[in-house]
Amino acid sequence: MSQQWTPPPAPGAPASVPNYLIPAIISIFCCWPLAIVAIIFAAQVNGKVASGDIQGAMDASKKAKLFSFLAIGLGLAGALIYVLLMVLGMGLGAMQ
Repeated sequence: MSQQWTPPPAPGAPASVPNYLIPAIISIFCCWPLAIVAIIFAAQVNGKVASGDIQGAMDASKKAKLFSFLAIGLGLAGALIYVLLMVLGMGLGAMQ
């Protein structure tokens, strides 16, 4: 049996770059326009690492993290505002 030999990473280069694909997919339920952008950047990371573009992969990883966490944050903030408005509306309706 022969195995493929992979050369060690260059000095100073990270061994792996996180792609943040899972948070990007989860964020699709919160704010889908930003989540689509996050998924696109997350999908680019592994291809850039494979082609040797570590700097580009790190940039795409950073953007995927930013957009996915922004989408999750906006989705949670929107849900919180919705719940507060519903509670406030029920409270005002009960007072009348």
